[in-house]
Amino acid sequence: MMSYFNEGRITMEVENAVRERYSQGALERDSDLCCPVTYDPKYLEAIPREVLERDYGCGDPSRHVREGDTVLDLGSGGGKICFIAAQAAGPTGRVIGVDMNEEMLAMARRAAPMVAASIGHANVVFRRGRIQDLRLDIDMLDAWLAEHPVRSAADLSALEETADRLRRESPLVADSSVDLVVSNCVLNLVRESDRRQLISELFRVLKPGGRIAISDIVSDETVPEDLKADPELWSGCVSGAFQEQEMLTELERAGFYGIAIAEWSARPFRVVRGIEFRSVTVTARKGKEGVCLEANEAVIYKGPWKQVEDDDRHVLRRGER
Repeated sequence: MMSYFNEGRITMEVENAVRERYSQGALERDSDLCCPVTYDPKYLEAIPREVLERDYGCGDPSRHVREGDTVLDLGSGGGKICFIAAQAAGPTGRVIGVDMNEEMLAMARRAAPMVAASIGHANVVFRRGRIQDLRLDIDMLDAWLAEHPVRSAADLSALEETADRLRRESPLVADSSVDLVVSNCVLNLVRESDRRQLISELFRVLKPGGRIAISDIVSDETVPEDLKADPELWSGCVSGAFQEQEMLTELERAGFYGIAIAEWSARPFRVVRGIEFRSVTVTARKGKEGVCLEANEAVIYKGPWKQVEDDDRHVLRRGER
C-alpha cells in the first residue's frame, strides 16, 4: 500500500513539473525544451514571432501533411506545427490542435486569426484535452463543473458520469475522422501507465488508410526508475522517453502497419548516465485489419537480403513470386 501511494505521489510531482514548466515556457523561451530543427521557411512567414519563439519540438512531422488532409496535432502547444500544417493541407484541409496547457492554448488561439488572415483561409481549431483521452473535451467538462462544483462523494460520482457521457455524446475527436496524426516531442511527457491507451487513441481517431508521423525522443536503453521519478528530467523530455524498440512494439500491438523510422538523429539530444536520448520520427498506417487477400496480384522481392518479413508476417524470399 505504501508503494502505491509513493508511486501516486511521484506521478503527481512529475505531472505538476510538466504543467509548470510548459506554462512558464509559454511566457519565456526555455532552450532546454527543444532540439534544433529546420523547418521550411516559406511556412514560417505567416506565423507570429511569439509562437516561433515559444516552440518546443524535436522534429518536423508536418513534412508528412498532404493537401486536403484532416490533421490532428497532439500536444499542439503554441500552434507552430498546426499553422504549418494548415498551409500544407490548404483550404480544403482541416487542422485540429489538442493540448492541456491553458497558457499554450491561449497563445495558439490568439495567433490563429492572424495566421488565417495571412494565408487566406481559416482551417485550424484548438481544443483542450489530454492526448491519452481524446474523447473527453476538458473545456466542456469545466463548463459543467462551473455549475456543479464537487463537494461530496456523490458529486464526484456525478462528475465521473458526466465525463463518460461527454466522451460518448460529444467526443473531442471522433472515431475514424482524421487522415494524419502528428506530434512533436510530446508522447514522452505522458506517464507510462497511460501509454497503451495513448497509442490506442491514435489508432481510434484515424480513418482507414490514415497515417501517423510522430517526432519524439527515444532512449537506447531502458530508463531506470530513479531517473523516471526525476520531475526535472521528465519535464525536459528525457526520463519519460520510450525505449527505441518499445515505441515500435506498441504501435504494432495497436494494429498499425508499415511502421518505419523516417528520421533518426545520429547525434543524441542528451546523454544521462551513458543512456543516449535522441530524436526520431516514426511513421505508420492504419487499414490492414481483417483477412489478407491476394487480390490477383503478385510481387517479387529483388533483394539484397535473402528474405524479409512484413507487418503481416509474410516472408518474402528473394526472387520468388
